[in-house]
Amino acid sequence: MTDLWGHFQAFPVLWLVVTLLVFLFASWVNAKAGKTPFLHPVLVSLTLIIVVLKFTETDYPTYMQGGQYIHLLLGPAVVALAIPLYENLATVKRLLFPLLVGCVVGAIVAAASAIMIGVLFGFSDQLLLTIAPKSVTSPIAIAVAEKMGGYPSLSAGLVLITGAMGCLIAPFVYRVLGIKDESVRGFVLGVGAHAMGTAFAFEYGMVAGAFGGLAMSMTGTFTAFMLPLLMPILGL
Repeated sequence: MTDLWGHFQAFPVLWLVVTLLVFLFASWVNAKAGKTPFLHPVLVSLTLIIVVLKFTETDYPTYMQGGQYIHLLLGPAVVALAIPLYENLATVKRLLFPLLVGCVVGAIVAAASAIMIGVLFGFSDQLLLTIAPKSVTSPIAIAVAEKMGGYPSLSAGLVLITGAMGCLIAPFVYRVLGIKDESVRGFVLGVGAHAMGTAFAFEYGMVAGAFGGLAMSMTGTFTAFMLPLLMPILGL
């Protein structure tokens, strides 16, 4: 039976199907729970996939033989965010300057605060380089961490944690500050919680989702150029 499972385990289609089924289940759980960010589909899926891989003693490279097909869709999915953005192009043009300022300030604060907390707890330089890009989408964070000498896989995990925390905290912040504008809500989620935040922003409406996608793209692009220049200044 062990040999049979080992042979079956190597089929890429198996893990593709498992990933899709787990995400559908996680989405169902989230819907039943009133779409609470505490049970965000991505967070639930991540947890369940880890449990399945540990229980079946499947290593990550084996899983990614099937998971890579979903990973390939990440690029087209990000590009598709341009559709609602184009539909709100007039609003984007009107708010272009504050959007640029918000993106730059948000990206710098996100990276600098992570580094400062890391220094406070005595993290090594390599770990500091790993946590610095934690507020941008996974592909960019992995590439930046790898280029700067950090741990790409750990950086990807921190990105997911950051996204989940952003989705959890954002509704509370909106209530406290009385933020009701969809464009502001979406932009905040895109800057602070990248792709996961953008997906959550669509819960507020198409405008929020469009601005979330814009913020995610702008923040990711700026961070990719900013961090390699910022690290030498900080002595890393």
